[in-house]
Amino acid sequence: MKLELREITKKFGDFTANDAISITVESGTVHALLGENGAGKSTLMNVLFGLYDADGGQILLDDEPVVFSGPGEAMAAGIGMVHQHFMLVPPFTVAENVMLGHEQVTGPAKLLDVEAARAKVREISDRFNFHVDPDAVVEDLSVGAQQRVEIIKALSRDAKVLILDEPTAVLTPQETDELLEIVGQLRDSGTAVVLITHKLREVQAIADTITVIRRGKVVGTAEPTDSQEQLASLMVGRDVSMTVEKDEASPGDVVLEVSDLTVVDPATHITLLNGVSLEVKAGEILAVAGVQGNGQTELAEAILGVVETKSGSVSLQGEKLTGKTIRQVLDAGVGFVPEDRTEDGVVASFTVANNLILDLYDREPYSRAGAIKPSVVKEHAETQVEKFDVRTTSINALTGSLSGGNQQKVVLARELARDLKVLIASQPTRGLDVGSIEFVHKRIIEERDKGVAVIIVSSELDEVYALADRIAVMYHGEIVDIVSPDTDRDTMGLMMAGAHEEDAA
Repeated sequence: MKLELREITKKFGDFTANDAISITVESGTVHALLGENGAGKSTLMNVLFGLYDADGGQILLDDEPVVFSGPGEAMAAGIGMVHQHFMLVPPFTVAENVMLGHEQVTGPAKLLDVEAARAKVREISDRFNFHVDPDAVVEDLSVGAQQRVEIIKALSRDAKVLILDEPTAVLTPQETDELLEIVGQLRDSGTAVVLITHKLREVQAIADTITVIRRGKVVGTAEPTDSQEQLASLMVGRDVSMTVEKDEASPGDVVLEVSDLTVVDPATHITLLNGVSLEVKAGEILAVAGVQGNGQTELAEAILGVVETKSGSVSLQGEKLTGKTIRQVLDAGVGFVPEDRTEDGVVASFTVANNLILDLYDREPYSRAGAIKPSVVKEHAETQVEKFDVRTTSINALTGSLSGGNQQKVVLARELARDLKVLIASQPTRGLDVGSIEFVHKRIIEERDKGVAVIIVSSELDEVYALADRIAVMYHGEIVDIVSPDTDRDTMGLMMAGAHEEDAA
């Protein structure tokens, strides 16, 4: 099936997210969409999938114009989409998830034909070597296997065009390699694949055609053989360095010490952290690596005091933090960039300027005698917005109106404006374009070189290798090993799946 988007335009009020975008995707090819955060890639695919109505332009399938009023019509026409956050029902089996929304019945009693769904799962799984059991319960599957279930869902509905939105965001390196092999098999079977990703390595590995979108417009096409620097420059519109320049770390004394920390979910009684111990010295970066959901989030939140610990302790320069309020921990010199910026990082209904002083508003020079000083807040906001390239119409714009990446920049700008002893950053560059990533990495290195003890939690292995002086690998709530950044990717991937370094090497 040939897919063509002609002059697609989508506006949200006065903001043009897609400005007359035209692309063509041929059967049996992988077409990558590259672009910085907020460039309009996902909006374009949501228009294609019937989630948004276009304000202009045409969608053509095999040269015939089509209009989709919803995802159901798009799927019926042969378009499937695997979202970044999987649309699966965890307690259901694979077969039940695949048939959900397209249930078939059998017999006079019109019972659900689960066996037909099982057969369909087996047929697709065997064809592409997915190794997925139709009777497996989804919540018991690895993240990579769950993603294969999503692809099976799309293929079971005869998808001729498959959209993959940031498909490797939560995968181990081995699972990423497996997915790229699957994408290659889909291409070879005649499926047209649209790949939305910011990971240049993957684009180079699998794409046949690359379209680059910047600020809602197509700015050019690229070849998979182009260098990462060339691809990044086309995305951002300027030269970008893909390597993090940093001197060898010169660690000082231990600043943060975590000892035998255990966290238990009060609702489910599941152990989320199991006796975690580590230390971070002044002037070093400890990166916490692992597939998302293995305790990294709980570790960061337990240090800050967001979640209650069952046992163990956290100390800052010998002073116990465990039991203190979050405000007391922050005031002690801890900076915190939360994983979920929307829920935990910003107040969406506050202005950009006010979000930038959330932990500073009650002290000099921002306020006096309980009264906020607007001129100081304004000057501070303008400085931080410029320094962090926060793309906003005004410092008085509501933070909720910003793209996710720009909300992340607001959080980083706020936390790095304080004098810190420890910086804890969970997924610090999630949703950022390569130019912004370059800037954020430089700022994190600057904090390290100022003598700050830094903990980075990242599911991006490239980021872990680029920043880390030491790497703590987590699996099922425990630290598997703390290793050097010289550890190779294959060994690291095995450790992220639970193997110890000596077993993985």
